[in-house]
Amino acid sequence: MHSIWKTSIRYTLVTTLLLGLAYPLAITGVARILFPHQAAGSLILRNGRLVGSALLGQTFTSDRYFHPRPSAAGSGYDATNSGGSNLAQSNQKLVLRIQADVDKLATQNPGKPVPIDLVTSSGSGLDPDITPDAAYYQVHRVAQARSLNEDLLHRLIAAHITGRTLGILGEPRVNVLQLNLDLDMLAK
Repeated sequence: MHSIWKTSIRYTLVTTLLLGLAYPLAITGVARILFPHQAAGSLILRNGRLVGSALLGQTFTSDRYFHPRPSAAGSGYDATNSGGSNLAQSNQKLVLRIQADVDKLATQNPGKPVPIDLVTSSGSGLDPDITPDAAYYQVHRVAQARSLNEDLLHRLIAAHITGRTLGILGEPRVNVLQLNLDLDMLAK
């Protein structure tokens, strides 16, 4: 006698083994062979020391560094608490926070519009990139804090701009961690 229960249990076991174990292991193996750096987390090492990942943002608060966009993940760039603020555009708390950030940033570059990504967080709260406009907006502050020529910082940013993926996906962007690491190398 062939019962529906036997068939259901067999199907569940077979699909669990194939799709829950075999397939993920195969894809992970292929990724490790074809894309070893990315499969290992795109980790960035400096002098043999792990300093971060190119895929996850980090907080930089000193005027000597370029700042990332705000993070709503935990207490800021907390990978264990990824997520947006879930506040609607009409939420007064969000409006007040953004206005306070705009007012603060406007004092750094009077008369220049503040790039939107310097005052809004990403959906994950872990975005490692900012727009080129956001990086260029911060040049004056960083140049003053480090006593550097602004033209030098403009060239550094230009060298760190990553274009659209495949020429059509996403927007041009600058990885803040990599930019700040190379900024530190200028001093050496």
